[in-house]
Amino acid sequence: MRKVLSGLVLLSLVVVPMLALAQQPIECCVLKRAVTIDTTTYAAGSSVGASGGYCPLDSSLDNATEKWGLVCLLNTINTVVDWIFVILIALTVVFVILGAMDILMAAGSPEKVTAGRNKIMYAAVGLIVAFVAKAVPSLVKAVLGY
Repeated sequence: MRKVLSGLVLLSLVVVPMLALAQQPIECCVLKRAVTIDTTTYAAGSSVGASGGYCPLDSSLDNATEKWGLVCLLNTINTVVDWIFVILIALTVVFVILGAMDILMAAGSPEKVTAGRNKIMYAAVGLIVAFVAKAVPSLVKAVLGY
């Protein structure tokens, strides 16, 4: 078991990075959502990259710009925020249901009612965090000055 674990660690720390570094860098991305920088809007589904850059994702670049890195960064942040939002909304629904079940099945026990209320309160806090997470791409643009 120890040899297998040592081999996996060696593989992940030495071999995998060497394979990743051997690849030609990808200088483009395909947008999942529309991204606006300054006054230019890059449409969802279009590919953005450096002029003359290598793009294996799309045979022809729809938009060649010097700010392609920022566009791809904002695209990635938007995608991650969307996934976090969906996960937090699902967790909110689960906690509200569990809290309601605790309250309904308390049978007069104040501890169980309090536990149910706390679960619902934490669900509300999670919902607020989910909505704040939707503002992260706008905050990144503001910090970077775009």
